[in-house]
Amino acid sequence: MKEEFVNRKIIHVDMDAFYASVEQLDNPDLRGKAIAVGGSEERGVVSAASYEARKYGVRSAMSGKIARKNCPQLIFVKPRFDRYKEISQKIRAIFYEYTDLVEPLSLDEAYLDVTENKKGNPSASMIAKEIRQRIANELHLNASAGISSSKFIAKIASDINKPNGQKTIQPEEVIPFLEELPIKKFFGIGKVTAAKMYNLGIFSGKDLKSKDKAFLIQHFKSSGEHYFNLVRGNYHSKVKPNRIRKSVAAEHTFMTNLTSEIFMMEKLEVISEELEKRLIKSKVSGKTVTLKIKYSDFTTQTRSKTLPYFIKEKAVLLETVKELLFQEKVMNSVRLLGISVTNLNIHSKKTIEKPIAVQLKFEF
Repeated sequence: MKEEFVNRKIIHVDMDAFYASVEQLDNPDLRGKAIAVGGSEERGVVSAASYEARKYGVRSAMSGKIARKNCPQLIFVKPRFDRYKEISQKIRAIFYEYTDLVEPLSLDEAYLDVTENKKGNPSASMIAKEIRQRIANELHLNASAGISSSKFIAKIASDINKPNGQKTIQPEEVIPFLEELPIKKFFGIGKVTAAKMYNLGIFSGKDLKSKDKAFLIQHFKSSGEHYFNLVRGNYHSKVKPNRIRKSVAAEHTFMTNLTSEIFMMEKLEVISEELEKRLIKSKVSGKTVTLKIKYSDFTTQTRSKTLPYFIKEKAVLLETVKELLFQEKVMNSVRLLGISVTNLNIHSKKTIEKPIAVQLKFEF
């Protein structure tokens, strides 16, 4: 099979330790110190860690207790999502000065297609450098970037020279780059899949490429064909500027484990009220309500119900969640409860994308 590339110029911009960096920006006393946003020594999970904290092994999704054990001088900071969103909007405003093809992945990262850009700059690498410099000058925060001919490669590249750096993978460099890449570095291959690949003798992209499609499908089902194409550079997903929101959710982690459904209902009432506010603010409703229960042993259970109509009102949310809670007995103490609404009443207009005709060789 001939290896081809879709000739786009894609930038993946990823803010460096975004939440923690914002906290250090707003509070000079925190600068240069090991901080964790979210969690606490007693409860909760770390949302983000400063680079000073990362030196001690503190990472996002780590329990506050383990984070404190790794870094005794760690400072826990309560997250301020309204502030993060405010700065995120300013960052995106900079993006839109270069292209309308911006696909946000979260508050702190996005893809930009600058194949045809508003500045008329033929170099995606120079655009990425300029964007990063503007973020530093105007917002006093650092960003890293990856530049390549596909979203997949650009995202991997953005992590190579972090923090406050960038990496360009030219189209002709993609295949050699993928062949040398450790399997665990492939975006979308988690610990479980990586372990399975190790057992099959697959440790690098070159090892993965040596396996035929039938072998990969046999061992990884529908994902096998995806891996087969991925390692050959055949991943041409376009930057989608109008990402459709799929869910709205709210959850709380409790200081003390809950052992009674009565106490759980009290907490769920508060969560339902918060979720209602988020739905109203987002101007959406949904049909599917999901109750999330995380037990004291960190196992998680979800229970869902789809209604015949769209809802966003607290009363209906709470009544549905109550039914889900008592659907079966809660067998263990509970450390977290959450409610999410999916199957939202958001519709997108399908547009026919015109192919962009460009030369095979072009400046990055």
